[in-house]
Amino acid sequence: AYERRFPTCHLIPMFVASDVVEEETNEDGSTTRVQRRCALDVDAPRLLKRIAGVDYVYFIQNNTLNRKERTLHIESHNDTFSNRVIIHETCCYSVHPENDAWTCFEQTASLDIKSFFGFESNVEKIAMKQYASSIKKGKEIIEFYLKELEDEGITQVPRWTPSSLPLPVSRPTSLFTSLPAPPKPAITFPISIPLPINAKDSNSQDDTQDSRTLQADVLTEILTGTPEDKLDSDYIKRYLGDLTPLQESCLIRLRKWLQETHKGKIPKDEHILRFLRARDFNMDKAREFLCQSLTWRKQHQVDYLLETWSSPQVLQDFYTGGWHHHDRGRT
Repeated sequence: AYERRFPTCHLIPMFVASDVVEEETNEDGSTTRVQRRCALDVDAPRLLKRIAGVDYVYFIQNNTLNRKERTLHIESHNDTFSNRVIIHETCCYSVHPENDAWTCFEQTASLDIKSFFGFESNVEKIAMKQYASSIKKGKEIIEFYLKELEDEGITQVPRWTPSSLPLPVSRPTSLFTSLPAPPKPAITFPISIPLPINAKDSNSQDDTQDSRTLQADVLTEILTGTPEDKLDSDYIKRYLGDLTPLQESCLIRLRKWLQETHKGKIPKDEHILRFLRARDFNMDKAREFLCQSLTWRKQHQVDYLLETWSSPQVLQDFYTGGWHHHDRGRT
């Protein structure tokens, strides 16, 4: 599905053309490396293009497909103005460790502007805009070509197996020649979710449960992390709602960051999602908001108070209210 965007892709207007510079496959056919030179029509002011003296920006892209390990590594860097601006991007498609029918996607990028005719800030803004746009469209493009493969009747590609006959090494192809799509599993975006509530939770609430027990249950519901990570799209849709790929990615990254940095129990996925929605899924702002909340709870010993507090005797004797279906029959 990824290879079908070459040599040009109508879903990426700025992607003008690509040329396969070099293509080679190892003897057993398990690894294929393709180097391309891509031309991009960057959405930059015309004055800046005239000053730079270029209409298109060229990038060098190296793709390494490892059929044995089922990974695809993509590395790209700018060829135009490489002595003034350094743009480096890496992407990786790999098999999820818990379910080999799912694919994990990782992407990183760096930008280093040394000098650019006094327009360093403008170039930085343009690069960030283009990068954010490519991230937003990446999943849509993959899904488009996956749907195209399904319409052609290709729903599963056999896995690579060692062959006794060595494959000939491929030679560089001519300009604008597309390559056949390599074996690639369907792309999905995994998300870590908790196990369903067990029978212990359903049996813990009986007719004799008082307000203190209910408060302890609420505390456990808020702060108990997932005992075991499970990936289930039905659970996501039922308990977390419909999330876009970007929203799922933010939830995964924020939860993973909490597991690595926060000591003790972490909030459940539902509560992490609330912080993300409160900040429009801005990772930095949601992380800061969540840290402030956890710090405030610890500073004021909220968890300890909820566990140890008990209502005064006067409330127990004269308070006429109570939890629904758990009152004392008073009027």
